[in-house]
Amino acid sequence: MLWSKLFIPTLRENPAEAEVPSHQLLLRAGYIRQLSAGIYNYLFLAQRSLLKIQQIVRQEMDAMGGQEMLLPGLNPAEVWQESGRWDVMGDNLFRLKDRFGRDLCLGMTHEEVMTTIARGELRSYKQLPQIWYQIQTKFRDEPRPKSGLLRVRQFIMKDSYTFDMDQAGLDAAYEKHYQTYCRIFQRCGLEYLVVEAHSGAMGGSQSHEFMVASDAGEDFVAVCKGCGYSANLEKAAAVATPPAVADPEGDLAPEEFHTPGRKTIADVSEFTGLPETSQMKSLVLVADGKPVLVLLRGDHQLSEAKFGTVARDPEFRTAHPEEIVRWFGAAAGSLGPVGVGNMQILADQALVGRSNMIAGANKDDHHLRHVTLGEDFQAEIHDLRQVAAGDGCSKCGAALEVVKTVEIGHIFKLGYKYSESMGLRVLNAEGKEVTPIMGSYGIGIERILCAAIELYHDKDGMILPASIAPFQVVVTPANNADAAQMAAARGIYEACKAAGLDALLDDRDERPGVKFKDADLIGVPFRIVIGKKLGSGMVELVERKTRHATDVPVADAARLVAERLQ
Repeated sequence: MLWSKLFIPTLRENPAEAEVPSHQLLLRAGYIRQLSAGIYNYLFLAQRSLLKIQQIVRQEMDAMGGQEMLLPGLNPAEVWQESGRWDVMGDNLFRLKDRFGRDLCLGMTHEEVMTTIARGELRSYKQLPQIWYQIQTKFRDEPRPKSGLLRVRQFIMKDSYTFDMDQAGLDAAYEKHYQTYCRIFQRCGLEYLVVEAHSGAMGGSQSHEFMVASDAGEDFVAVCKGCGYSANLEKAAAVATPPAVADPEGDLAPEEFHTPGRKTIADVSEFTGLPETSQMKSLVLVADGKPVLVLLRGDHQLSEAKFGTVARDPEFRTAHPEEIVRWFGAAAGSLGPVGVGNMQILADQALVGRSNMIAGANKDDHHLRHVTLGEDFQAEIHDLRQVAAGDGCSKCGAALEVVKTVEIGHIFKLGYKYSESMGLRVLNAEGKEVTPIMGSYGIGIERILCAAIELYHDKDGMILPASIAPFQVVVTPANNADAAQMAAARGIYEACKAAGLDALLDDRDERPGVKFKDADLIGVPFRIVIGKKLGSGMVELVERKTRHATDVPVADAARLVAERLQ
């Protein structure tokens, strides 16, 4: 292709609205343009990269036995109501009505639709297992779109679904996807982590996320360098760091003391001179319509995902101020577990074994000293807190690191959540009607491109892996007015194409510096420069990643690029 004929609207400066590197560079390199908040036009270069990513995904999915389909983005409400997710998805689901007033939605995932196909067509165990997938546009009514293509309202996803007769079959399908995802991300040139994850609204017994470390991400992952354990903070378990100060000794009774105006953990810590680790943090939540008192160590944060799982209500909410006063007789900031009446109390396991701690007295501006779990109040014990950096690995005891990441893929063992609720049944070998077990597996296509840019860029632009770059090599004559240079450039360009390379000829009448800067910006892995050394039969081969330049014979340039790409 000839650069002079292409639409590549590059920008010299970072757009003001772009904060993370991938957003800045996708705009500057002319890959994308915003249509509205969270909705982007994918221009020529973006489309070439995204199609290459999709082709890698498609090849690997086909190789594992996946069958590609294409399902409608517009779904009737009924199928989502059958699964129960019409209400669970809340405002994230785009909802609309047709001219007859019937409820519809734009699909953000396709478990329900795939299950309707299976329900209508699968009759016997002889038809299982099945692996069905699609590469389709999805929609999410994201309240705060940001970071370019990382948090959007319309996106492309590869989603696949498996149907098996039993748990062993699901385990095998899950492992197939796990290994296939590893191959996909390796072929896309990404450095990634695989972490244990929370299943959220998808449901199911087990899930893993595929993550790329990046400050542009919104997920945090706990990683152990000692044994390799890794998990999303929503799921991660760890041994809490010891309290900063030892608990007072002795069988002491709760003792009320005045804490005027001290509402926060930090306020009480300053007032008492004791660290936050000596306090109990009290949170009042409403799950399944009922109040729940949750207790954590003062310096710990609640994991909403863990609590939602324990409470069996992922849509729980924080109690309203007037509810708190009615239930406890005091406002938030003075709450504690002692003397609480008929209310469920959940305590994080980091409070087990602690004694004589500080907690609210359920009396405004008052707290209690010497409060001990199991003596002064009773509670259900669960892992409720969010893991923090420095906590001990639950597997080997080494200190955990917390890394910010971008999610690029997620696999789920759905179990019977959808097949059961939507009435999918087949006959087993004994002629008995049984419910197949399901799995669901997603990959964010744009997120692969964004993650690659976040990982591989410098001040001059993208450094894309050759497998997903819009072009593998750009042939650049330094002086268009030099007929010999132009002839050599065309010859090398044709040789590149003959060698199977995805080549671009920069035939623009621009200064060499402009051409070089643009090639660096859009992330082409190799550049062949035809310049003054042509007289001695040599051209310059430049690798974008290392910036290493080598003089090579004209006749060998295309071959050498092809060899480096192998």
